Amino acid sequence: MIARRVFCLPVFARPGSAMIVLKHVLLPVDFSDNSLRATEYAVLFCRKFAATLHLVHVIEDPTVYLPVLEGYSLPSHAQLETYAQDRLENWLSPEQSDGLTLEHQWMHGNPAARIVEYARDCRLDMIVMGAHGRGGATHLLMGNTAEKVVRKAPCPVLTVNPETF
Repeated sequence: MIARRVFCLPVFARPGSAMIVLKHVLLPVDFSDNSLRATEYAVLFCRKFAATLHLVHVIEDPTVYLPVLEGYSLPSHAQLETYAQDRLENWLSPEQSDGLTLEHQWMHGNPAARIVEYARDCRLDMIVMGAHGRGGATHLLMGNTAEKVVRKAPCPVLTVNPETF
């Protein structure tokens, strides 16, 4: 038996109030399992509203992680860009992408800052992104990209928490 999770996206409107209209939805992906979960929601929103899905990956400077990567050779910018482009183009399954209008974009920089900048420059209607749920020292040292985006974004942000069971 195959179990399948079904998501319902209710849209409520009071008489005389405006309905929500989404034309452009941003899905920042870091190629993690949390990004996969956020993808499910972003695809559903785009289908519901016939919106364009903007898939974006931000390539962080690998020298930020030099202490962790000690003893490993760092990939070149060209290798990182090729990897990001390939992963973005193949991020959605054929079933997920069927009938959707897609935009793929990779860029270098600080993930939170670049996500907010892209959302502002492209006048996006919503951001759907995974939340890693980091805590403790990791959160204090690195911060949380989703938290920073929520605070600075020019549009609503839906964060999708990792499954806890």
